[in-house]
Amino acid sequence: MTGRSFARRVAIAVALCIAGAAAPAMAGEAVREAFITSQLADSVGVVDLATMKQVAEIAVSGKPAGIAMSSQRDFAYVTTPDGKELVAIDTAARKVAWRINVGEGPLGIAVNPRSGVVYVANWYGDEIVSVDPKTQQVTHRVKVGRAPSGLAVTEDGATILSADRESDAISVIDAASFTRTGEIKVGEHPFGVAIEPGGKRAFAANVVSNDVSVIDLGTRKVTATVKVGSRPYGVAFANGNAFVTNQASRSLSVFRLSDLQPVTTIPVGDYPEGIQATPDGSAVYVACWGDNIVQRVDTATLKAGVKAEVSDGPRAFGTFLH
Repeated sequence: MTGRSFARRVAIAVALCIAGAAAPAMAGEAVREAFITSQLADSVGVVDLATMKQVAEIAVSGKPAGIAMSSQRDFAYVTTPDGKELVAIDTAARKVAWRINVGEGPLGIAVNPRSGVVYVANWYGDEIVSVDPKTQQVTHRVKVGRAPSGLAVTEDGATILSADRESDAISVIDAASFTRTGEIKVGEHPFGVAIEPGGKRAFAANVVSNDVSVIDLGTRKVTATVKVGSRPYGVAFANGNAFVTNQASRSLSVFRLSDLQPVTTIPVGDYPEGIQATPDGSAVYVACWGDNIVQRVDTATLKAGVKAEVSDGPRAFGTFLH
């Protein structure tokens, strides 16, 4: 077995499949760059979205995987499953500002839109930790289900969702008390979880059952299941549609949010993983692990377009547009 194929199998088993779950960048503001975690290269690449060229590369040891932007987008927070760290990158200086140990196998990551607190899912620790970026300290820990991966936070900052892959469930966490207040059973092995605009429903991508569970956050119940491609990973929203990356199908499944009916399937690069929509909904950007590219998809024409070559093993699990 080659080194690359071994690393890929490890990545599938451990960091496989977010995130994430990709909420849009700050509404009303244009994005200029994408910060892409490249797990095999031990780096975070910076892609200029106008030219679709990687213009910088920041060394980050520990196999970086998850990423989330601060509310002001002045920092990119990165998880390193092998390094057991949360790493903060100054997006203007394009260098590591600080890094701290957070626990075993940090993967999924999200930022509270109100408080700025950073949440990290520790895959091996079966826990979510909160980090105060001002003090650069872990402030709380809460146990969840087995192998938590993707995280999402409601727009009011009150509730955190954790996709607990090996428990086939979504944990619900109260952000104020940092206690687990519920569990919602979903499909087989949820990985990415995302909350739709407006905050009424969450969508969990289930990598083994090849579907997306639609969750009513008011009742905390699954109200629908949408079949998608093989090994769905992350979910993004744009133009009234949901876009789901299908790792093994080399595609995006697109379905309407209004009635959950399929719209189309869009071929993209090999092994698409992280996905995020632009604030204006005109495009989604997809990191394709197998081809070492980031690809732009036009949400009006529903066609994949220009590609940017990036460093080895792009994952970009979370929010990466800047």
